[in-house]
Amino acid sequence: MNQSKVGLLDLPDEILVTILKKLDNIDVLYSLLDVDNQRLDIIAQGNIFINTLNFVFTTFTNDISSIDDTMVDRFCINILPRIHYNIKSLTVDSLSMERILFCVDYPNLTELKLFNFNGKIASHYFRDKGPFDGHFLRQITDLTLVFQNTIYDASTHYSLDTYRFIMQVFGNLKHLSIIGSYRWMFLDLSYDNSLPPVTFSSSTLTKLRIRVTSYTACLAVLDGRFKQLRTLIVDIIDMDLHQSYVYNMDDLPNLKCFSLTTTSTCFMDMFIESIPFLFRRMINLEELTLQLSVIMGTVFIDGTHIYNNILIHLQQLRIFNFCICTDLRIDHLVHHLSKYDIQRTFSNAIYQDVDCMVQYGCNRATCHVFSLPFIFDYIGYIGNTFPSITFIHVRRLFVCDLVPFEHEFFIRIASCFPLLEHLNIYNIGPQLKVSTKLKSDNSQMNSIVKYSHLIWLELECVHIDYVEQFLNETKTHLPSLTRLTIYYSVLCNVTENFTRYITRRNCIKVNQLNLVVGIIERSKDFNVYFPLL
Repeated sequence: MNQSKVGLLDLPDEILVTILKKLDNIDVLYSLLDVDNQRLDIIAQGNIFINTLNFVFTTFTNDISSIDDTMVDRFCINILPRIHYNIKSLTVDSLSMERILFCVDYPNLTELKLFNFNGKIASHYFRDKGPFDGHFLRQITDLTLVFQNTIYDASTHYSLDTYRFIMQVFGNLKHLSIIGSYRWMFLDLSYDNSLPPVTFSSSTLTKLRIRVTSYTACLAVLDGRFKQLRTLIVDIIDMDLHQSYVYNMDDLPNLKCFSLTTTSTCFMDMFIESIPFLFRRMINLEELTLQLSVIMGTVFIDGTHIYNNILIHLQQLRIFNFCICTDLRIDHLVHHLSKYDIQRTFSNAIYQDVDCMVQYGCNRATCHVFSLPFIFDYIGYIGNTFPSITFIHVRRLFVCDLVPFEHEFFIRIASCFPLLEHLNIYNIGPQLKVSTKLKSDNSQMNSIVKYSHLIWLELECVHIDYVEQFLNETKTHLPSLTRLTIYYSVLCNVTENFTRYITRRNCIKVNQLNLVVGIIERSKDFNVYFPLL
């Protein structure tokens, strides 16, 4: 029987396009243009492959890198001059930005994403009489600036001038996102109440994503300086409300979508007074995303509190995503509510699916109430008891409990948080010592926990058993770990002064060792353990 051989070029154009859409547009253009095949040349120059070009890639540690210099050169010399007229969206990083943006004109470019951005770039390029043509800057309507990952780089301290530069030179912006490759690396924005709104304002902006230093700064963003704003996504560093701020806010009839997230803790009066003040002005809000941590008196925040303090003011609301954590003091007189007691308070139809976690300690209690599916990238203060659901979006996690965390707990964490990148553990209780025979009878105790995406592990406030739990490769596998926070003496103890073989593999990719106490004493064995330090 004869076997027919079908090559790639034997396929019809529709199937070829479907296959090529699985690849990055950059790869399609680099591979197919100028290969002496007119048909492939025509396909590669279709709008589906040239309207949007991304010249950066993300490493396994979430670092952003430019594509290879050889590829950039070929694009600048041979490819971009042929397709520049149809390019509408470009993604570049700071290293290749100048070569790519200056090699040709982009008359139809409206969207620009710039990675590894910093203040020096802003002050050099985004200013009057800068290297960019004024027309080019004014044609950009959608701008995303992703700041560098380096936490301690002095150049990552920015002032309001950075924002002024952006608003002045990109005069027709509709969408502005100023973010970081990691969620905790956003640009900070500080407001001086003496500065009039005109110093940082826009009459065209409809969508803004930003991080601000305080709740007061969040109010300043909504004080009328962005009159056309329809979507605001704001992450707040510090929820403290500066009492010197004067409330001077009109209603916000254009705002349809609002997201407020913070890992900072606020007090009860803010939840009861200040936050409702904000929502009363969002008279046409349709979508709300809210993540808060609140210190209350003697009661958990439940469905009744959320409705009376927030939802009652939002009559047009259709979508409500939330995660609210309550921390409070307890004594023997306080009735211990179960998660089911709290869930029963979420009877209003707007809540849809809701879950709850309640954890009681000696004199404190913590309660999380959250909508499902869980959309946030951070959750903190969870202990041994948490629901067996998949938190697919969570990248950062803080676990703490008075009850020791056993091996099975970390198996559950790996399963329920499959994309976890940053784990902080607080538990000073020793793990149970299990006999060899019992281990052999329990398959879970013998299984190796794998955290495929974990980049940063914090073992600052833990019993030494948890250092053993994570560094011992017979218990845990950490193929992506590049950052470790730990006491130096504990590290020396568990690794037997960096001579123990079964704790070496999980350390070998670490390139940032944060010592809580202690100074590194370099030795041949230490260098074998940490060859990248």
